[in-house]
Amino acid sequence: MPEPLRVDDGRQNVSSAEGLKFTIHPHPNATPAARRAELMADPAFGRVATDHMVVVKYKDGVGWHDAEVLPRGPITLDPSAAVLHYAQEIFEGMKAFRTKDGGAAIFRPEANARRFRASAERMAMPQIPEELFLEAVNQLVRADRDWIPEGENASLYIRPFMFANDAFLGVKPASEYLFMVIASPVGAYFSAGAVTVWVSETYTRAAPGGTGAAKCGGNYAASLLAQAEAKAQGCDQVVFLDAVKHTDVEEMGGMNVFFVFEDGSLVTPPLSGTILPGITRDSVITLAREKGLTVREEAYSIEQWLADARSGRMTEAFACGTAAAISPIGVVKTREGEARIGSGTAAGQITGALRTALVDTQRGRSTDAHGWVSQVF
Repeated sequence: MPEPLRVDDGRQNVSSAEGLKFTIHPHPNATPAARRAELMADPAFGRVATDHMVVVKYKDGVGWHDAEVLPRGPITLDPSAAVLHYAQEIFEGMKAFRTKDGGAAIFRPEANARRFRASAERMAMPQIPEELFLEAVNQLVRADRDWIPEGENASLYIRPFMFANDAFLGVKPASEYLFMVIASPVGAYFSAGAVTVWVSETYTRAAPGGTGAAKCGGNYAASLLAQAEAKAQGCDQVVFLDAVKHTDVEEMGGMNVFFVFEDGSLVTPPLSGTILPGITRDSVITLAREKGLTVREEAYSIEQWLADARSGRMTEAFACGTAAAISPIGVVKTREGEARIGSGTAAGQITGALRTALVDTQRGRSTDAHGWVSQVF
């Protein structure tokens, strides 16, 4: 296991699991403790930056090289960098939590590493070895451990990403890439209570054969106009329908969705290539089944959602994802009308129980039966 960052010398080499050495450049003017505490007191999601970043380079014929932990700062790109013109870019979202013994733990980082490789394959990008991905994330958490906030809804949001920085104009896979990791202390993604969602009947997020299952920026760019439409309708989030029939619920702007019925069973849309395979989604399915609940991965139409909510057959609905964990959905709105789910204002019993089980595992308050929590030493 590599040694933690030490700031008493200006430059260190730490071996990675892939044989690369991470050269560590401690920040010469790291944020003072008092200022850091002020910034972390109530951080807006993704607005506060930690002191360091990780950079690893890739070049065809050379492979992965020059792994560094650096003071966070701007990056320089040529105006013809491929990412600016052809959008070869992918990213991940994950969280580190402060444990009760004062340590740091990351939730299911191996799953993020696998999904990152799958996204890279879909976007014709080099696949970073999982061991190198994990070590890069660990290096940043070690360097910026003091930025992990305390509090029930607080965590360190970690953003690994990769993009094509090859300078050329021409439609082809690039030959040079940067893999980077940055982080931000965050609080709750949504305010307390249930969210209201708007069903987009104008825009689609992804189509069969497209990039819906990859975590790439283009998917999120395509969701922004629909999200603006949702905000104009007084809603917190947008829900997308399938691109072929425009009838079946797929996912929200950045989250998967679950429905809970009066018999205690759950339904979530199936992974058919157009939906991001959420790590929180997978965790929820596992936790629900361990509680003896039936979980069905099957198509579910917006018409049925409205009907089941109005009849009371659907008792709860919730969104889930890394940023939001599990958030209850209280109201669903369409151009034809709206429906309230359960109380419309708070999490139902099953939603609350699943959130508690998830968060307690993430924060080390319950037995980690699946080996989901990775300690950072």
